[in-house]
Amino acid sequence: MGVFVFLPLTLPLTAWPVSRLAEQHLHPRTATRLLTGVAAVMAVCSTVCLALLMVVGTAQLPGNPLPDGWSDPEVREAVPYDEVAGKAAIPALCALALVCGRTLWRHRRVRRRAHRALAGLPGTQVAVLPDELPYAYALPGGRRDRIVVTTALLDSLEPAERRALFAHERAHLAARHHRHLLAVQLAARANPFLRPLCTAVSYTAERWADEDAAHVVGSRRTVARAIGKAALVSRGAPLAALAGFAAPGPVPRRVAALLGPAPTGRRWPSVFTTVGLATWGAAAGTAVSAMSSANAAVTMIFILHAATPL
Repeated sequence: MGVFVFLPLTLPLTAWPVSRLAEQHLHPRTATRLLTGVAAVMAVCSTVCLALLMVVGTAQLPGNPLPDGWSDPEVREAVPYDEVAGKAAIPALCALALVCGRTLWRHRRVRRRAHRALAGLPGTQVAVLPDELPYAYALPGGRRDRIVVTTALLDSLEPAERRALFAHERAHLAARHHRHLLAVQLAARANPFLRPLCTAVSYTAERWADEDAAHVVGSRRTVARAIGKAALVSRGAPLAALAGFAAPGPVPRRVAALLGPAPTGRRWPSVFTTVGLATWGAAAGTAVSAMSSANAAVTMIFILHAATPL
């Protein structure tokens, strides 16, 4: 395996340029899918890398339940700096499992709490809460997907702006944006180098919903005005794990993008542009990360199989 086993831990750095450029130059739909896929693949590869290192580190510990042959010098020679890297991977992988498990538990708890808050209300897709705090968010799951909005926010918007709000939240539900957001959150927990992609997807998912709402309403300016108004009166959804109409973040950038020309629907940028070079660089880094992980995993399997007594 050699140094290739360590590559997936650092190759997420190759995706940093595209995380910023994708926000600015790619269609939000394309950017969201691209960044989510890159983050998920790189997170899985880095986790496989840690698992392989942990096998080497655990096999050296006295009293471990692994076969004795797994601690042979031939196995340890497959990993450079096996004593340090192998033992360091053990707490790293345990911490990864802990934070990812906590993220999943928190996500599930938030959605359960949100559904319990709607108990007793009519089972329509739009749930209007008599709340003095202005907010709105998309709530997936349960018996059906729902849109939650308060009377305070509805009272602050004009009829056309209300249509923009509902179109925006329906776009979140239709495109299953909560899955993209959860995937990149888990990826960022698995490898901290992927945090810029998590931030970027949070923005591009909102932009994706903005563009879909503008298409439904037929006016980009109306959607921009609705977002601006909601951001001025709203403090964001009380359930931060869910996508909200005026979610905390770069609201001025969203408004400016809506007041400008509509993004093109091109799915993949030309390699002869800045964003194209960054995108292809991120794709190359993802491919190398996947191949490195696969090569290391297959090599380790063969080594452990050879070292295992029959």
